[in-house]
Amino acid sequence: MAKAHLAPSSCTTWLGMALAAAGGACGGGTRPAASPEALAVDQADLAPGASTASATWTPNAFGASLTVRADGGPLTDPSSPFFQSLGTNGRSCSSCHLASAGMTITPGAMQRLFARTGGTDPVFRPNDGATSPLADVSTVRARRQAYALLLARALIRVGIKLPDNAEFELVAVDDPYGYASAKELSLFRRPLPAANLAFLSAVMWDGRETFKDPNQPTGFATIHFDLADQANSATQGHAQAPSPISDAQREAILGFETQVYTAQGWDLMAGRLDAAGGQGGPWALSRQPFHFGINDTLGNDPAGDPFDPVAMTLYAGWAGARGARAAIARGQALFDSRTFDITGVGGLNDDLGIPVLRGTCTTCHDAPNAGDHSVPLPLRLGLDAPAPAGGVLDVSGLPVYLLRNLATGETVQTTDPGRALITGKWKDVGRFKGPVLRGLAARAPYFHNGSAATLEDAVRFYDTRFAIGLTDDEVADLVAFLAAL
Repeated sequence: MAKAHLAPSSCTTWLGMALAAAGGACGGGTRPAASPEALAVDQADLAPGASTASATWTPNAFGASLTVRADGGPLTDPSSPFFQSLGTNGRSCSSCHLASAGMTITPGAMQRLFARTGGTDPVFRPNDGATSPLADVSTVRARRQAYALLLARALIRVGIKLPDNAEFELVAVDDPYGYASAKELSLFRRPLPAANLAFLSAVMWDGRETFKDPNQPTGFATIHFDLADQANSATQGHAQAPSPISDAQREAILGFETQVYTAQGWDLMAGRLDAAGGQGGPWALSRQPFHFGINDTLGNDPAGDPFDPVAMTLYAGWAGARGARAAIARGQALFDSRTFDITGVGGLNDDLGIPVLRGTCTTCHDAPNAGDHSVPLPLRLGLDAPAPAGGVLDVSGLPVYLLRNLATGETVQTTDPGRALITGKWKDVGRFKGPVLRGLAARAPYFHNGSAATLEDAVRFYDTRFAIGLTDDEVADLVAFLAAL
């Protein structure tokens, strides 16, 4: 049954589910655990006393995700600045953070929106939605070409110049869109979800909204400070606001988005993920303890607790189950306990001076039942390479930059220098943070550049990158688990 997760068929579509619920065959006679009608929002999906406007189910290839507002307020609230156009191009925060797409955007959502509006919705703006801010957007055909990466991989263009203090120089640019230069590199990245923010230790893929503060015990500013700054930066950048937004608007945006949680809530074959001892879905997540440094791999937990590789325990209650629930439990056990040699990871092996580190998936995904790292830890896995290892990732259509170290003359090709464009440090080239993993099934494609089309692609990349030696059944179990987050 686990293998059904690997290659979604007619049974892993909303139509297939409806047919199966009506008695149609699915997967050789196996029927889903519930019908689509069972996913209507009811009181079990809501905060006490809340209306159905505070939650929404969204179908995906593995079942459906559930997004909720923990304080019981509406998920769409015109009175909140999160939903208001505060800039000059018609966009709001909600343009790129849709409750129907796990509080981010997806290719499917963008394609439907383009078809409905001819590419004129505010999300389609050339300043960062197009492959170049100079792209022709005068006709529907031209807009379809200009917004090709937004439509295909839900990628937004981020323009960042080479830092004045950079330890490297830009030697050459291969930009198929003819725009990128040292004055503004074009970096194509997936918008991170505006949900589950309580578990963040770093804000933005490159951590540019993560600030140091020596007056804080952690040495970093509070996540509240970081997110407030990010709300303003996003409005001035993506929405092209000419002036900073007010403190009241920043606080209102945070007041909304910090109450939003999203997670997979229903699996095609396993049914409700919060049933029979399962702890899936957004409500258990909203109650998950977290503090900066919790369970840190490198021993930086301020509580003094040692790192525990068993960081994912959502489905421990399904260890004795059968079928799809057993597959999810097996995948969780693999994620927590399957050891392999971690080598060549910038930000880990080099910074620690340990060429080979024996670890598990939770070495880098240590935040309990959230899956990001509990302290800022930008890493280079090779996802920025023009041809990433393993052959399952797609970085076609991305500009390629040739950088040279000013001190050593060493050169490297990258599709995105990542953290290095913030710090100017050579060692930070290609380093990115790991995101919160909850709600993965709702927001394909994966990685900062959308290079993994499916969860299976992501798992097989890691399997090849670290020579883990996973069997096809183990890949299937890991995908089943990741899809249930």
